[in-house]
Amino acid sequence: MSKSLRQKAILSILDHGPVASQEDLQRALKKRGFEVGQATLSRDIHEIGLVKSGDGYAIPQGDLSLDPALPPVSRLVQEFVLGVKAAQNLLVIKTSVGSAQPVAAALDEEDWPEAVGTIAGDDTILIVCTDKRSAGRLALRLEEMSA
Repeated sequence: MSKSLRQKAILSILDHGPVASQEDLQRALKKRGFEVGQATLSRDIHEIGLVKSGDGYAIPQGDLSLDPALPPVSRLVQEFVLGVKAAQNLLVIKTSVGSAQPVAAALDEEDWPEAVGTIAGDDTILIVCTDKRSAGRLALRLEEMSA
């Protein structure tokens, strides 16, 4: 699993309140499918900038985010998607030049069950879907957003 996903999982865990120790944080991450060693977890804690209080590790005051906030996916699709074509279990999405990356990132954030993975270039996004029917459903959803 990627460092970015792991660190987002840490922040998600801490959204529910402080975690008493690194061991407790390791256990919480393991429940989410992240096997992480103590050294890696310590680096993550340092890189994220977590604070340790009497209650344990917590997110510092203020809004902490690993990535700048993305606009809603519906807005990005409406503004930048030029076309959606299904080909078997694949979707090819054409965007305006330079827009594929933020649109793909927003699509990934939606965590739709139909999408297995997303690849973005400069003006084209490829989404691999679980099957042909899923690709059709996702294409329809995207076309409705862009209308």
